[in-house]
Amino acid sequence: MLRDSIKAAQVTAMKGGDKTRLNAVRLILAKLKDRDIELRPSLNQGAGKLPDDDALVVEVLQKMAKQRRESIALYQQGGRNELAAIEEAELAVIDSFLPQKMSEPDTRAAIELIKTDIGAYEMKDMGRVMAELKARHGPVLDMSKASGLVKAALTA
Repeated sequence: MLRDSIKAAQVTAMKGGDKTRLNAVRLILAKLKDRDIELRPSLNQGAGKLPDDDALVVEVLQKMAKQRRESIALYQQGGRNELAAIEEAELAVIDSFLPQKMSEPDTRAAIELIKTDIGAYEMKDMGRVMAELKARHGPVLDMSKASGLVKAALTA
């Protein structure tokens, strides 16, 4: 499980004295704990079951990576390269735990398969295609890039 590998990375970083990696891993674990706490009230009220743990961890990691990329861009625009370097180091640690993203050809193939499976051929079907794409390949897919590919596939 992904959560276990993150905890193991924390122990390894502590033993190795890698403070940069240790700080980033602690941030990840703190965000995961926050997310677990957010989900607790809905579980107690019977609103649903806990999502798959790896999917939850990947979701948190993707959100953290996106935040770091935005921060890096803003720091570089503001000439704060030392802060950008810190964010880049954190991003590298976060990316090390994320699953490998699907390549563009694989994404195009998945889109074509979904189009034929659900019978989507017009732009009005984009929402259905995107929902199915996320359901099947969410953790390993860059949804912002996939959106453009789906749009191109439906207009072609």
